[in-house]
Amino acid sequence: MPVTEPASFQVRVCAPIDEVWRALIDPGALRTWFSEHAEVDLPSRYEFWGRYTPDGEVPRQRLLLAEDNVLRFAWTVDDTETVVELKLAEDGDGTSLSYSQTGLPDFAALMADTDSPLGMMHTFWALAVANLVDHVEGRPITARCDLTSPVMREEVRIDAARPEVYRSITDPAEFTRWFGARIEAEMRVGGRWAMGSLEMDPDPAKIVDLVPDERMTLAYEEGIVTSWELEDSGGGTKLTFVQSGFAGEKPPYGSWMGWLSGLAELRRFHEVDMWLPIWVDVHLDGMPEGLITLEGK
Repeated sequence: MPVTEPASFQVRVCAPIDEVWRALIDPGALRTWFSEHAEVDLPSRYEFWGRYTPDGEVPRQRLLLAEDNVLRFAWTVDDTETVVELKLAEDGDGTSLSYSQTGLPDFAALMADTDSPLGMMHTFWALAVANLVDHVEGRPITARCDLTSPVMREEVRIDAARPEVYRSITDPAEFTRWFGARIEAEMRVGGRWAMGSLEMDPDPAKIVDLVPDERMTLAYEEGIVTSWELEDSGGGTKLTFVQSGFAGEKPPYGSWMGWLSGLAELRRFHEVDMWLPIWVDVHLDGMPEGLITLEGK
């Protein structure tokens, strides 16, 4: 399988470097924002596993380094050894976090099999880091993906009025701002919806339901349906996000984690004063910079 050396991204975190480091190495914190199970005994042991971890029936990590704000470990995924590095640096009053991982499929291979344990690494880490940012900045995490559940349904409360949230998921320019990838759409029932551009997408989704300030539903050619439903909730909005219609017993966990990482940024978009995206730089071989979230096909 072709690999890229390495996949990487950098994010900004509005928290002191010591707090971010503690969240990376404290097993209690890890069980809050990252994995179902975690055991850490530095400098010899760093393990995580469980239903939120790809190939996570048992721990498969081997610690290589944990000092000077650099965490590096080997992680055998689907019988392939990868090496993950998480590196922190002070960035003004906050922290810059850099992630890299060697041994992953290149973008072409990724798109051919986004839901193998290796193929979902890109969106797994996108969601994990989004939850880390929420955790250290003092907000509840958005969601974790249960890789043992066939149900893809998440409820997220957003501290913004329902019309504002509706606009951010139906206005292509506003959607593009928080999602991190260009969206083009014909905003009407029967209209087309595409990530990238309508001209370049041979099989765009179709908008099959659209009720102002209440809901939007997309249907894809292969039968997957993605829907957003909005309700008032304590002065804010409850967003229910659902993906269904996938074939077979194996849900598309890779793209689902991409969507969930996008929802985390949607919350920040509405709730953080002077919002900036957490993503500073992204590199996946063959993938445009700035795109970490995969389309829910």
